[in-house]
Amino acid sequence: MDHIEALEYIRESLKFGSILGLERIEGLLERMDNPHRKLKYVHVAGTNGKGSTVAFISSILMSAGYRVGTYTSPSIERFNERIRVNGEDIENEALARITSDISDHIESMESEGLENPTEFEITTALAFQYFVDKACDMVVLEVGLGGRLDSTNVIESPEVCVITTIDYDHMEILGNTLSQIASEKAGIIKPGSDVVLYPQDEEAEEVILSKAESLGARVRKADFDFIHVISSDIFSQSFNYKDLSGLTIRLAGLHQTRNASVAIEAAMLLKEKGWAIDEDAIRRGLESARWPGRFELLSEEPIFIADGAHNSQGVKILRENLEQLFPDRKITFIMGVLADKDYSEMISEIAPIAQRFITVDVDNKRALPSEELADIIEEMDIEAIAAHDVHAGIRLAMLLAGSDGIICSFGSLYYVGKVREYFNEAT
Repeated sequence: MDHIEALEYIRESLKFGSILGLERIEGLLERMDNPHRKLKYVHVAGTNGKGSTVAFISSILMSAGYRVGTYTSPSIERFNERIRVNGEDIENEALARITSDISDHIESMESEGLENPTEFEITTALAFQYFVDKACDMVVLEVGLGGRLDSTNVIESPEVCVITTIDYDHMEILGNTLSQIASEKAGIIKPGSDVVLYPQDEEAEEVILSKAESLGARVRKADFDFIHVISSDIFSQSFNYKDLSGLTIRLAGLHQTRNASVAIEAAMLLKEKGWAIDEDAIRRGLESARWPGRFELLSEEPIFIADGAHNSQGVKILRENLEQLFPDRKITFIMGVLADKDYSEMISEIAPIAQRFITVDVDNKRALPSEELADIIEEMDIEAIAAHDVHAGIRLAMLLAGSDGIICSFGSLYYVGKVREYFNEAT
């Protein structure tokens, strides 16, 4: 099996759907000699901000001299980027070799009449084995969906659990109330574990704190009252957090100072547990962290920002950042969404600063057709044009906005790669 065949094998498993539960991955990992039990983890759950927080924590650990595995989803430009060691994507050779072994184990499971693991479960098992092969000191592990029944939750006792901001998303799976969603996210908390918490709405926080107390877990909350922003623009931000002054991050958007403070709390907790993380590692780690497709500046004339906001809370944060950086400016938005998202709420949230919308088709079977999205936007008395193709949508947006305009793409992470591809090809 070469890496092309490996990727095809993994994609083929999408036919088994996205089914939560740990039985299948436990069965697969047992046949692989349980690689997940040979690693140490920072486990990260939440609705928004997971990826950025993972990027900050991973970067801090790397700056401290550790070999760090990072597992994230979905991919932006290519599958390999979901599994990284010290910032380097999994090699095609390792991808092929481990997937070939996994396929043999799955064949054995099928012969015993057991359920076939899902695409995410196969990818998670692949990541565990790769991180063992690479002798990682720590793995920063991002939950795929929810927490309690997510395949990453097969791990037994992480060094730190991190829960980022929680909001309404995947309600058909996780529940219709914040407390139900928070309960699923809090499922990553293990008995006696240490938890770092992004301050939540009272309803969600109460559930998490209650769960932690019942398991004898210790909770440390980031305190945003101690964030003092010194300067902030589209390129970088400088801020103080508690007794750390003059910190710099290269991720734009004021919400990123909050995600960074959560990462700092996780780093300080790891230090207390014996990990050699000094102030210099925190500073260098924060400054060197990168996370594509999150309020990312791709062009200056016109200004073009790519953002992965795909639920109402994410879009609210996007709007706040745009208003702060570009007061009193109207913006041309490129929007593509999945049909199971609350896109009407997203449109309503961003509409007050919109000049027009260009709608595009997202390459996903759950996508809402761009024509349908444009019709919905026009019903709100806002100009909307269906461009279908992402690259065509970008060209149209740039033509209409002009060289001094502002363009922002949002709505789904599943087309951010196409947006970045356009600008990579242009340069």
